[in-house]
Amino acid sequence: MKTTSQAMTTAVGIAVLATLFVSHANAQCGVPLGWPASFDSQNAQFAPLRMAPQSPQPTASSDRNTGGPSIVGMWDIKFVSQGNATHNPPIPDGAVIDFGYSQWHSDGTEFLNSGGRPPATQNFCLGVWQKIGYATYMLNHLALSYDSSGTLNGRANIREDITLDWSGNTCAGTFTIDLYDTRGAHVDRLMGQITGTRVTVDTTIQ
Repeated sequence: MKTTSQAMTTAVGIAVLATLFVSHANAQCGVPLGWPASFDSQNAQFAPLRMAPQSPQPTASSDRNTGGPSIVGMWDIKFVSQGNATHNPPIPDGAVIDFGYSQWHSDGTEFLNSGGRPPATQNFCLGVWQKIGYATYMLNHLALSYDSSGTLNGRANIREDITLDWSGNTCAGTFTIDLYDTRGAHVDRLMGQITGTRVTVDTTIQ
């Protein structure tokens, strides 16, 4: 059960995000920020992704061989604001920015189902991950955003650094979310803490 202070913090976060939904378009899975809600779609220049040199992707076996628990599996996750007090509008520390379910696969890919974003505007997005240390992982996650008419209105890049606990059943780390308009111009950034709990065959909705 939430404490009074937790409930108030969540309420403040929801109020801030509601303001953002009204005044801005949505830029990625669950985080509404960044640019005007409409643009000239006929003349828009859709920015291509920058392709980086390919590196070997981890597998479930290599993950185990390097020691420690594996990130592979399904996670119940939460994105919490930290360091966004100077944002316009300000987002207080502790406000929930997004939540949902994330699946990390043994081939080095990842899916996120955002609970903070309407499905019609795209609430599934995709990422790739790499192990960078003992029980520590880096995620590079890309997302598309659409308005209610089905017109693309932006892209986002979510980056996470996550460490598993000793049991491998919870994780925590940091995230940044960079938002771009349809021409590839950077328009906003959010940051904070991400936490997760592993989903198993015994997990229930509480």
